Amino acid sequence: MSKTYIKDSHETNEDIVWHSQNVTKKKRETLLNQKPCILWFTGLSGSGKSTVANAVEVELFNRGVKTYLLDGDNVRHGLNKDLGFSEIDRIENIRRIGEVSNLFVDSGLIVLTAFISPFKSDRQIAKSLVKYDEFIEVYVNTPLEVCESRDPKGLYQKARNGDIKNFTGIDSPYEAPVEPQIEIKTDKNNIQQCADIVVNYLIKYGYVKGNENDYAI
Repeated sequence: MSKTYIKDSHETNEDIVWHSQNVTKKKRETLLNQKPCILWFTGLSGSGKSTVANAVEVELFNRGVKTYLLDGDNVRHGLNKDLGFSEIDRIENIRRIGEVSNLFVDSGLIVLTAFISPFKSDRQIAKSLVKYDEFIEVYVNTPLEVCESRDPKGLYQKARNGDIKNFTGIDSPYEAPVEPQIEIKTDKNNIQQCADIVVNYLIKYGYVKGNENDYAI
């Protein structure tokens, strides 16, 4: 069976030319009355990334903010269903998500991504695709022992038994963010409190509009 050749992302086909569009990102941003960005939730499996991201999106939706949530498991049902969990596949998984997130930012939306994304270099690549203030790293800093005690999908147990290989935190490393814009701890704060931390950050730095019910930050 022949192998499929995947063109290196650094190669450029001279026959492909960027086509300018009349409706720009700035125009979409003005129309939506919000500042687009990526909220990049990263943390161990079971840390609470998806749960907090969902809660944040609900809060933003209730405020009339236009958003879209990309969840790790959901994306692997479609866009990335051809990828496994080897290191090279995990890198490609995050590369694709970074590109898709960039498209959402260009559309004027606030996109939330909930992925383990264990490698600093991959998160940096995703960050490099957008402007410096359009990438907000949200570190869901939950201790391994807490994540493992939750084990909502039974994955840690399978990894301990050797049934799953390359599992982050067990036999594959997690490189924690050094200077995330936001750090939340789901072992110390409830989900609503964690969501409020993220939403208040967005209000403080002008990504979304606040209202009279928002407490001082």
